Amino acid sequence: MFDLFSGLPLAVGFSLVLALTLVLVFEFINGFHDTANAVATVIYTKAMPPHLAVFFSGICNFLGVLLGGVGVAYAIVHLLPVDLLLNLESGRSLAMVFSMLVTAIAWNLGTWYFGIPASSSHTLIGAILGVGLANGLLTGLPIGAGINWGKAMDIGLSLVISPLAGFVMAALLLLGLKKLFTGSKMHKTPEERRAIDNKKHPPFWNRLVLVLSAMSVSFVHGSNDGQKGIGLVMLVLIGIVPAKFVLDPASTPYQIQRTYDAAAHLNDLYLRNEALLRGHLTLKRPVNADLPPAPRCDPQDTLSAVQAVRRSLDGVRAYEDLPPDVRGRVRRHLLCLDDTARKVINLNVLPAGETADLKRLRADLSATTEYAPLWVIAAVALALGMGTMVGWRRVVRTVGEKIGKQGMTYAQGMSAQITAVAAIGVANAFSLPVSTTQVLSSGVAGAMVANRSGLHNGTVRTILLAWLLTFPASMLLSSGLFTLAVLLLGV
Repeated sequence: MFDLFSGLPLAVGFSLVLALTLVLVFEFINGFHDTANAVATVIYTKAMPPHLAVFFSGICNFLGVLLGGVGVAYAIVHLLPVDLLLNLESGRSLAMVFSMLVTAIAWNLGTWYFGIPASSSHTLIGAILGVGLANGLLTGLPIGAGINWGKAMDIGLSLVISPLAGFVMAALLLLGLKKLFTGSKMHKTPEERRAIDNKKHPPFWNRLVLVLSAMSVSFVHGSNDGQKGIGLVMLVLIGIVPAKFVLDPASTPYQIQRTYDAAAHLNDLYLRNEALLRGHLTLKRPVNADLPPAPRCDPQDTLSAVQAVRRSLDGVRAYEDLPPDVRGRVRRHLLCLDDTARKVINLNVLPAGETADLKRLRADLSATTEYAPLWVIAAVALALGMGTMVGWRRVVRTVGEKIGKQGMTYAQGMSAQITAVAAIGVANAFSLPVSTTQVLSSGVAGAMVANRSGLHNGTVRTILLAWLLTFPASMLLSSGLFTLAVLLLGV
């Protein structure tokens, strides 16, 4: 880990430390900002004492990050167009990351202070979109080229659909519980349980489900939200110390060979389907594959990039055997090949079998570029887990008491939490970032409506307003900060 500072100028090394620290601060704030939502029901229903709920939630968040992979991390990274990712250099990379992080931290702290369950995911994604748009305008690109709009649409749909699904699923689940367990003690609020049964805690089975589902929410939160921090760290490392991180230094000879073979198979697949791709993808024989890659991806250079990858990796058993400039060149070629393959898939002109093969080839091409070192994953996991253990009180009361006009029953808490686990788990399976805050709060609202408890209009209005303002506010703030930094620093 510490060898990444070797040979760096003092100013660049300081900037690297500051950037990494800000990413971890963001994850720490994310921990106590979003985890309040994860433990709100289990604390409010007295299923667990607050200190135990928060402690075990922190552990589950930590484990979720460690075991969650990096699919969501790179879904976030690829909101930025591949041409920008190709040309990250230390000055602009630092301006980009600092703008995103300052925006995300400021908005998260503000909404937490006022006890509003706003979305950290919305904040970060809005900040990334703002930087992408500002970079496009500053570099003279068309407004549509500043962002990977295909990925943005996928993520936008997941952020819109997940809370709606949470609302409906929680409502249906609660109606099912009311039908199956009419008159059960699970339909009492903690206050009713104390007044009628003289009991402080929920019935045993209800308590067990509440505890397990709350810890599951924390785990899936870690495996989804934690990856956003991983993606940010990798953006920092690749932008500032690219020689060490453009390709996974821990790649095995087998993994490198898979990348080498994928390039060859990609070449064959394109030539085999040249008639179908004519007019969409111009294929030409490579003239000189040793030339450095262009600053922007050109589908016409696809076969040149294929041959360049194969020449560079022929006989290579470890990426560290390659000179730093060759490693950077290979990464750029692989990113371009992956980007072109994605566009070809979206054309829907290939037979189903060829499309399936192309998707598998994409996975092999990106296997050694979409990665994160263990120390990065562990650091983000630790920051998220530690953040979980502080600052949760402000949001717990909002979720437990202020969304509905009546207090939350045990059945409502179970319905909201089980729904959140299912929705976020599905999103993880498809490597899509979602908002734990939105899914859980919507689940609570759905359960309240199904129980005819009614919603507290003032609180719901405040939450909705925060959700609506988060995207535009974070986009405007991050784009303004990025533009200011680029103009002042001249990068």
